[in-house]
Amino acid sequence: MPLLSTFPHFPSLSFLPNTRLLYSPTPRSRLSLGASKITVTVTESHQSEPNNGASSILWFKHDLRVDDHPGLVAASKSRALVPLYVFDHRILSRYSDEMQEMVLFAVEDLRKSLKELGSDLMIRFGSAENVIQELVKEVKATNVYAEEEVEYDIRMVMDIVKETLETVFSREGSARLVLWQTPFYDIKNLKDLPASHDDFRKLQFSITSPVPPPTLPSGKMELDWGPLPTFDVLKEFMNKNRCKPQKGWTSIKEISAESILLKKLLKPGESNQNDLSVRNTQRKLPDKSAFVTQKGNFVGGGTNTVLNALAGYLRYLEGTARDDWQEVHGRVRNAETRDGASFTTLFGPALCLGILSRRKVHYDAIKYEKDRNAGFLSPFGYSAATIAAAVDAVCSMEWYWLMGLKNLISYNGTYSIRIWRWKGHLIQYAVFGHEGPAILLVHGFGAFLEHYRDNIYGIAEGGNRVWALTILGFGKSEKPNTVYTEVMWAELLRDFIVEVVGEPVHLVGNSIGGYIGAIAACFWHALVKSIVLINSAGNVVPGYSSVPFTKERQTSVASWLGARLLLFYLRLRLKDIVKNCYPTKPERVDDRLVNEMLRASYDPGVPVVLESIFSFNLSIPLNYLLEGFEEKVLIIQGMKDPISDSKSKLAMLKEHCAGVVIRELDAGHCPHDELPEEVNSMICEWVGLVRSKLPAESLS
Repeated sequence: MPLLSTFPHFPSLSFLPNTRLLYSPTPRSRLSLGASKITVTVTESHQSEPNNGASSILWFKHDLRVDDHPGLVAASKSRALVPLYVFDHRILSRYSDEMQEMVLFAVEDLRKSLKELGSDLMIRFGSAENVIQELVKEVKATNVYAEEEVEYDIRMVMDIVKETLETVFSREGSARLVLWQTPFYDIKNLKDLPASHDDFRKLQFSITSPVPPPTLPSGKMELDWGPLPTFDVLKEFMNKNRCKPQKGWTSIKEISAESILLKKLLKPGESNQNDLSVRNTQRKLPDKSAFVTQKGNFVGGGTNTVLNALAGYLRYLEGTARDDWQEVHGRVRNAETRDGASFTTLFGPALCLGILSRRKVHYDAIKYEKDRNAGFLSPFGYSAATIAAAVDAVCSMEWYWLMGLKNLISYNGTYSIRIWRWKGHLIQYAVFGHEGPAILLVHGFGAFLEHYRDNIYGIAEGGNRVWALTILGFGKSEKPNTVYTEVMWAELLRDFIVEVVGEPVHLVGNSIGGYIGAIAACFWHALVKSIVLINSAGNVVPGYSSVPFTKERQTSVASWLGARLLLFYLRLRLKDIVKNCYPTKPERVDDRLVNEMLRASYDPGVPVVLESIFSFNLSIPLNYLLEGFEEKVLIIQGMKDPISDSKSKLAMLKEHCAGVVIRELDAGHCPHDELPEEVNSMICEWVGLVRSKLPAESLS
């Protein structure tokens, strides 16, 4: 277990209050997920806001608080206000059972807080657009306030709400959707956001201060506010409205790769003591415990409960006699899988639900740092590792949120860029094609979905639907402070197939992407129709007698230093290194590819990802992972790969992997990008053959 330690960190010294309101214009136009016309920026002030003389609705989604809530501040200037939470299965289905349980605690506290402000919280079940449409008619509202979102599925729901509102007319005019944000940095225009985090830091944007709860319009309206459901009622609702998954898929996500591997390692009659499913879940909770759910994996409850837990977290090194803080300190020790990782593990879900805002965390952490140091902030780093962990985490989350939003409103590429949230983290993906088999493209280490820039469209043109994602830790996907492993990435692929694609895929992977794809196919066989490995990582082990697996992934000073030295070297020699992987067509290593790799190398969290290189475990044999996929594995191998001996590897695959089909190319480590037309043709032909159940030998 690594110790909490602090490395140099340079905080912002400015705190300027500023909130920003965004509203959607009234002309009828589809709320396009890639169009810059979605929002108009208005600086919030005490001057007149649009249609404030009428009634308004405040639609809570992932902003379950009254503290530091710019939307509530803006909506409070209306003549009458109806706060609303809709239990919409499309939104809640993205959450685990424990997260849904957290929602109930947060909504209960939100209603209590609103009542203390002289209002209430209306609770409804159903589709948000139907609920809001009826409520707009009932209270004659002209504004529906809602927080801006970056996730594709939620933006689609908001799109439907917006279009529905445009059909509702009153004497005041049609209702409109008013979008708001909680601005972390004092950025006047999103277009001012640099592409590189290095350039962003140089601009030294000041960080805004949280705003207190406002005074709400006097006089609660006589309405049916609705009861708060129990967890059993919520689960019954979700089960009735659940999208019908593929047979057996409901429980697939509940089976971790680790538990599958450990089960295979057990001798007959042994039980897995580390398996959470066999543990006694009874816990004795102290008074005012912040671990409110049945499993109690992370901090939850209302805003004050979470803020109290945050105060205990920040004071980890001080010691305390308080039972509730002692409980937090114990969880910190268990969650600290690497330096600073405990903050995201414990508080990430509460931030995801908006029980507290990112800038409130930053404000409280900096205030505590100043209190410890007589009002002074040292330029050499924070005085406590927990302060650094909290500040770094929320600043990183904000960067990826801003970058994701900017890409959504300014991207004009061939295929649409979307965002999916996985375990609280933002993951970018692209999709192209309207019919045909589903194909998922997985990139290698250090790359991103655009590494398939000339494959996505080409494969889709062959009559397929193509998904490509940037896995956690790379490209423009989030890079949280966590331990990155091949098993974690395999679980990400599993969840992406289940939640986003929604049907079995032909899984295509390059380098480490091929290896993690093989893990996903092996452990969750029903999700994968066939596998295409393009210069895949991993080895063939003849006659293996067991499946080696190490659960613990230790970080060390050596890996910390090695990652930073490696990062410095990669930035210095990146173009030459990448060109070495393109021996046949080095001109394919163009500025577009290299510049994005360089840009991503400055993102917060990159050194942590590189540390994983020193703890990777690729010892699970490829021939083990490919068992059960006879006649369903295509190997595309660039024979000039500078990273591995292609001839020896192919010989081992032919000898020890039954039924694999092998295609050799005059290319290096990334033949899909070096010779895209040839690889596209091979993949389309392969998918067609698997689909028609023709013998795999007919490909040769």
